[in-house]
Amino acid sequence: MQPVATTFFFYLLSGLAVLGGILVITRKNAVHSALALILTLLALAGLYLMLYAPFVAGVQIILYAGGIMVLFLFVIMLVNLEHAEKEDQFNHQWVAGILAAAALSGLFVASYVKGQALFPQRVLQLPEQ
Repeated sequence: MQPVATTFFFYLLSGLAVLGGILVITRKNAVHSALALILTLLALAGLYLMLYAPFVAGVQIILYAGGIMVLFLFVIMLVNLEHAEKEDQFNHQWVAGILAAAALSGLFVASYVKGQALFPQRVLQLPEQ
């Protein structure tokens, strides 16, 4: 039997990763977005640990969540945010973005529905002796 804790921690860490990813793109404050990215990277490191890949998890924490995020925050602090907030934040390409997202979603749904026909499962017969 599979332990219940493994399933619980998988869903917890994957939920944190998805939530952090959503927070990265929805926050208006760049520092809050960077902190949400750190949450996502740490959740991915936990998922790597569940896959018995401690080296990859350590690299994820030390290199990405540690080093690169410090550089991101340093650049964010150097950027003049008051000037950036006064500029026009939205362009007029949201209609094309929604159409592209709808087309990609339709492609995902179609490939999921026709998945068995696109990728048939082949059963290999062992030679008889």
